[in-house]
Amino acid sequence: MIRFILADLRRLWAGSLVVVLLVALATALGVCVVLQERALRLGSARAADKFDLVIGAGGSETQLVMSSVFLQPSPLPLMPGDVLARLAADPRVDWAAPIGFGDSFSGYPIVGTTVTLADRLSGGFAEGKLFAREGEAVIGSAVKLSLGAEIKPMHGSAEEGGETHTELVYHIAGRLRPTGTAWDRAILVPIQAVWHIHGLGAGEHESAGAAGHDHEHAGADHDQHEHHGEIDPDAVLEEKWAADAPGLPAILVKPKTIADAYKLRQDYRSGNTVAVFPGEVLTNLYTTLGDAKQILVAVAAGAQALVAASLVLVTVIHIGQRRRQVGALRAFGAPRGAIFGIVWLEFFFLVAVGIGLGFALGFAAALTLSAMVSQSSGIAMPVGFGRDDAGLAAMLLAFATLLAALPAVLAYRQSPAQAMRA
Repeated sequence: MIRFILADLRRLWAGSLVVVLLVALATALGVCVVLQERALRLGSARAADKFDLVIGAGGSETQLVMSSVFLQPSPLPLMPGDVLARLAADPRVDWAAPIGFGDSFSGYPIVGTTVTLADRLSGGFAEGKLFAREGEAVIGSAVKLSLGAEIKPMHGSAEEGGETHTELVYHIAGRLRPTGTAWDRAILVPIQAVWHIHGLGAGEHESAGAAGHDHEHAGADHDQHEHHGEIDPDAVLEEKWAADAPGLPAILVKPKTIADAYKLRQDYRSGNTVAVFPGEVLTNLYTTLGDAKQILVAVAAGAQALVAASLVLVTVIHIGQRRRQVGALRAFGAPRGAIFGIVWLEFFFLVAVGIGLGFALGFAAALTLSAMVSQSSGIAMPVGFGRDDAGLAAMLLAFATLLAALPAVLAYRQSPAQAMRA
């Protein structure tokens, strides 16, 4: 029987190939949707794990997390600088690091922060050392620059027509280890340098504030270019925060205990500040993402149903065209069960191969998409099969079993006399 089936498939290789490809593409669509959605959840959750608590000015919690954790460019309102001083002196806080952004270089975001955050972000350096002066910078693992290279920050991005700060040049002092977060594509510089280049800090922010400028987006709005200060690249960093520190878009906080984290979150969710757990915000995003996933899965299932219907139509027509062959087999003494088995096995084999190939194509497509997202965002997107995928494969094979039975039953019910007269 097997040799007969193989000979039949070789004879009808073109039609068999079309059936396999149709099943493979329909399966790959569904598998790719499932794997990509899972990779997005895992990647974003692991990226947010690096940050326990984020505090910013009152506004959108989602935007605060997207800007501070995932470094998505968008204007954020500023909170008073004394919040940083209070957090630094709070016994419940292990460390608190301000972040300031808005500048970029060659498409990489420049983030102003502290020595503490730069040192603890990745747990060490792949090469080089931590920045210790205003003119030094540390780069993420995915930044394609070499140690000692010059960085001339641009306010905003080249696409937005940003202006380059020609009066300041950073030199790369070290490269962080990979973190699997958006910070792998970031250039970290001292927040002190960011303040100084924008005419803030060391008393300069007072004059800027008196001028009534709106320092949205990292306290470095481009309307402030006339206030660029002269900075000293060799100046030693001072990271003792005073109550008159410049306004800040966000502060990343490491509480000492879980209880401290919840108390801090409650304390800073009133007045002009908002405190959020990134994971909590992501949970809300996942709810929306789950709805989108259901829609995409429904679309994929619809495509698979159309393919199944077309295959049924094709096989019914094919069985009709093979009535003489079936009649000849019956005339030579082949039992009905053998006819049923030949047709069922032939069709099931083609669909099963298509399902297997579809899983491989879906996995390859998910890997490609994840690599593209990781390259643009820096966030590692792990792609892999889980137990649920085994259930999906079993369900598809069960459906293939039933689908293959239809043409087999048609062949089974044909009488030899009718088949020979056809």
